[in-house]
Amino acid sequence: MTLRENILHAAEALLPEMVEIRRHIHQYPELSYAEYETAAFISRKLDAMGIEHRTAIAGTGIVGFIRGEAAERGLTIGLRADMDALPITESGGLEYRSRNEGVMHACGHDAHVAMLLGAAGIIKNMRKEFAGIVLLVFQPGEEKAPGGAKMMIGTGIFRNYAPDMFIALHVLTDMPSGTVGFHAGPYLASCDEIYITVTGKGGHAAQPSQYTDQIYIASELVISLKDTVTDKSKGQAATILGIGKITGMGATNVIPEKVEIACTFRTFDERWREEAKEIIRNTASEIARKRGVSIDVNIVEGYPVLVNNEELTNRASDLSRQLLGEARVTEVPDRMSSEDFSFFAEKYPSFLFRLGITPEGEKMRPAHTPLFNLDESSMATGTATLAWLALNLIKA
Repeated sequence: MTLRENILHAAEALLPEMVEIRRHIHQYPELSYAEYETAAFISRKLDAMGIEHRTAIAGTGIVGFIRGEAAERGLTIGLRADMDALPITESGGLEYRSRNEGVMHACGHDAHVAMLLGAAGIIKNMRKEFAGIVLLVFQPGEEKAPGGAKMMIGTGIFRNYAPDMFIALHVLTDMPSGTVGFHAGPYLASCDEIYITVTGKGGHAAQPSQYTDQIYIASELVISLKDTVTDKSKGQAATILGIGKITGMGATNVIPEKVEIACTFRTFDERWREEAKEIIRNTASEIARKRGVSIDVNIVEGYPVLVNNEELTNRASDLSRQLLGEARVTEVPDRMSSEDFSFFAEKYPSFLFRLGITPEGEKMRPAHTPLFNLDESSMATGTATLAWLALNLIKA
């Protein structure tokens, strides 16, 4: 059989085991930076495959190593899967639904882990046919800043291996099962968390001369921020300032002393990203001065713009057509969602590609919702594509 046939056959043969792995992880989800049982489970699977690996990297991260045994020179390629879950209560009657109340794999990270383990098995069995090193990166904390990718890079572990590139895949609900999608260049937006606290004098609502009106001031601030950022962003890259939460613990006749606002800021331009954060701080300061209150702005640095290396992405797209055929490979548009894989892409030539997980004719189950689910048969496509890309791109 050809390499293509071998990989496709092996991925299909591994599918039942990947389904079992995915369902186990789905039943026992763990939040960002607390993926202890998940990491232990992955480590046991790598041990069973005889794959050398290091654990407890940046907390719960794992890096496995598969060394090719061919004589010629090869590259070093990192394959990354995230493994954290979300603070969501799962609904629906799945037999393998989450057993950890209030925690759910609602973004497909359980499948990412299963597919990387499947690809690892295929690559290890073919190690005599390639030169170079494949790094298997199981990463914590993709869903929460500062980002597990940043933390793992910060440990210095990858300096020992000088990776030539990194590859990641992520499921996508609005693509048909068994298809893959690529986007060269800037693909996913940056993301920063903004927490604003308005503090002033509270009091009885019937005595306005004795209090500063924090709810009113917070509302004014929200409108001013939205208007100002929208106006300043004209001519800039696509931008979102999303206000997700306003909390003021008052009552019908109680003006609270403190109101808290939580926001997300996203864009595709790093220069504008920094400028906009300064605009947010200055707008808050001006309203605080005008209204006689204190406004604290805490901006939690999130993820940079994810830029897929154009040359690598185009090569990977062409290779995927050779594996799957023209009809199953597509170009996907950029999105305002974010990914901490961007930290790998900042440092190394990298790309993240998409895997369709919704069967034709079925209703899409969006990610980050209690009803999220995926077509598990699509994992054979994801696993085969990961292994195929690694074994082709590793050639020096």
